[in-house]
Amino acid sequence: MPQRFIFDSSILSSVVGGRSAIDIPKLSIHSLEAASSFLLSYGFDTQSQSEVEKLGYYHRRALVLMVEKLGFKEEEIPEVFRDLRQLGDVRKLLIYASSSDPDQLEMQRWACAILRCMHVFVHAENDLFSSFSEEIQSQILTPFQDCILHDGNTHRTFLKHETSGLEPVELLGFEVKPFKTSSSTVIKLLAKPDALAMKIFDKLGVRFVTRNLFDTFQVVRFLIRENVISFPHIMPDQSSNNLYPVDVFIQVCDDLAHRLDILDEKTIQEAFDQKLIELGDKVQYLRKENFFSGEDYRFIKFISRKLIHIKPQGGKEAFSFFYPYEVQIMDQAAHQRILSGPSQHQAYKERQRAAARKRLFPE
Repeated sequence: MPQRFIFDSSILSSVVGGRSAIDIPKLSIHSLEAASSFLLSYGFDTQSQSEVEKLGYYHRRALVLMVEKLGFKEEEIPEVFRDLRQLGDVRKLLIYASSSDPDQLEMQRWACAILRCMHVFVHAENDLFSSFSEEIQSQILTPFQDCILHDGNTHRTFLKHETSGLEPVELLGFEVKPFKTSSSTVIKLLAKPDALAMKIFDKLGVRFVTRNLFDTFQVVRFLIRENVISFPHIMPDQSSNNLYPVDVFIQVCDDLAHRLDILDEKTIQEAFDQKLIELGDKVQYLRKENFFSGEDYRFIKFISRKLIHIKPQGGKEAFSFFYPYEVQIMDQAAHQRILSGPSQHQAYKERQRAAARKRLFPE
């Protein structure tokens, strides 16, 4: 067959066919020289000892993830792949991953699985957060923390209005979400075929817990009016709201604004509940599809971006970049469902792990 008509279908599908490189079943690298060229294009110069050591670091991270997080047994992994000193050269992983020898099928499968993990770790640990984590956390979280008022006498927590003149919004809880580790990011990226490291927007985030449904929307209004967040920087395709539809909420608020009777907390909640009953199946929620999360996880969530300003030491020129963060808001009832159902969260994580394992060995 003429060479001009021979194409690598897997790689072509990855480049212009919409298929992730992680899902390629086999590489096509058959010499150390070809492996060096591939790695140089990828971003690592094997002529540099420090960069070879970086590859060794990602190899170790991949093995630890597979054994400690994804549940593979260490003895399952071919012995030669467990220690790069025994393998002799990290480039040999690429050659094993390219083998068509039926006698090396298991070696080929494991080499591919390890490389898939290494690939995702490289992307997860080489973003702006890895270089500027302190500045990013400080500039994003400080405006939120500054607007929280803890009353030492009553032991209650409020959002304090400075400019709008509205009553303070009482909170039952405010928390900074634990920073998403590299391992959890890698599992998430492996579990979701359409996910990319640059599209992991919830590495950093905050959560508000309110007394009731109405207050969840008051929190949103507060964050905008007090300029804690800038709404033009919100990413609309990342928003979720399965707590209460915005258009229905506005309808109920308009009705309540014209009522002359006493509107206590119970009456307000009943008005919102009654409206949902009236609309029945016509109610539509905004829910960003997530196969792994349970149906009972009800909340308002959005992703915003903060323009981070970096001032390097030594007189170097300052620069800026946008970094995303997540805001979650839920009422007491929704939060209680989370607290009372740790098994659901565990099931969520287990579904992710199962999907990640399958992605490593797609066949």
